[in-house]
Amino acid sequence: MRILLIGAGGVGDALAKIAARRDFFDHLVVADYDLTRAQRTVAAIADRHGDTVAARFTAARIDASDADAVAALAREHRATHVMNAVEPAFVPTVFAGALAAGADYLDMAMSLSTPHPTDPHTQTGVMLGEQQFAAHDEWVTAGRLALVGMGVEPGLSDVFARYACDELFDTVDELGTRDGANLVVRDENGDEMFAPSFSIWTTIEECLNPPVVWERDRGWFTTPPFSEPETFVFPEGIGPVECVNVEHEEVLLMPRWLDARRVTFKYGLGAEFIGVLQTLHTLGLDATEPIRVRSADGPVSVSPRDVVAAALPDPATIGPVMTGKTCAGMWVTGTKDGAAREVYLYHVSDNEWTMREYGTQCVVWQTALGPVIALELLATGAWSGVGVLGPEAFEASPFLELMARPESEGGYGQPWGMREGPG
Repeated sequence: MRILLIGAGGVGDALAKIAARRDFFDHLVVADYDLTRAQRTVAAIADRHGDTVAARFTAARIDASDADAVAALAREHRATHVMNAVEPAFVPTVFAGALAAGADYLDMAMSLSTPHPTDPHTQTGVMLGEQQFAAHDEWVTAGRLALVGMGVEPGLSDVFARYACDELFDTVDELGTRDGANLVVRDENGDEMFAPSFSIWTTIEECLNPPVVWERDRGWFTTPPFSEPETFVFPEGIGPVECVNVEHEEVLLMPRWLDARRVTFKYGLGAEFIGVLQTLHTLGLDATEPIRVRSADGPVSVSPRDVVAAALPDPATIGPVMTGKTCAGMWVTGTKDGAAREVYLYHVSDNEWTMREYGTQCVVWQTALGPVIALELLATGAWSGVGVLGPEAFEASPFLELMARPESEGGYGQPWGMREGPG
């Protein structure tokens, strides 16, 4: 297996560092628009693991907005798999470039949605991933696999959902992704500061778009942003967090393969975070279309959302000043052997541990873990397929077993938990 990793930001950097401990691939190219970022990742691997391991890594420059450039770099390095770790705005070009190069493809976020033009808080418009699923037959004809939504959420949450449907329930009422954390970022004076642990560009897209819900009798429909708040108690000391509906790929993926009455995604944002996002929306600072602004060198065109991203700390750099844990999981209700059942399947990532072991903050590290495991399963043949498929299309047990198995025994040493009863 030869991997072209596109994107050396927080998640891409973490993905390469996790992969550096594994031997299932022959070579991995870390490519980024900013070549120095890709070089920094490869240098960090050399510092941690030595030149022998680093010899399996190469840094390269790539313009992810150019499908031809993606295809050319994939061919140059004889990539068998293109791993997309850039903003979802670049999904169409990276997706197309991989297919043109004859490579398999993986991503952690799918092609973007467009709200319904007249009734966005009730009806769906163009849904997440719709452009990719439209190309399914083309990928099948080419005999190539596009494994979409293979991060943590989506990704691990979808694996949990498949496991619950196969192993834990006879009938499923709701598959509900629930994500929460107790992370705190402090400035040099020790004061808590606003610093999102994930790309603010992606966060704005997810949180301000109308959330999508799926019901068996209704299909996909939307609600207003931050709707249906509920308090969910997260494990391992995180505790109760208010969660709200957020647009996310799980709701678009799970109903295609799994049988449930209802599918939801709720994220623990917190009142302050919601307030900031609402203010950005009110001021138009969530917009992606460039506007003309004055500068010392004359008028320039800039995207308001890009300005917000530039003004905030880079999520890849906040690990040293962040404390706490993040939890990703799947809450499932239904029946087993005729009796009602409710479980929460989850994985917790501790920032202190990820910083010590990998030099990356816990949110991006947890996001990067899933695709590395998936790549290894594809390399060994434990997973295989063609077309545009989500994680639910594959048996869950091999993934969860490899994830939890101790590193000393060839696994990833990341046990997952299951809690019976309500959240």
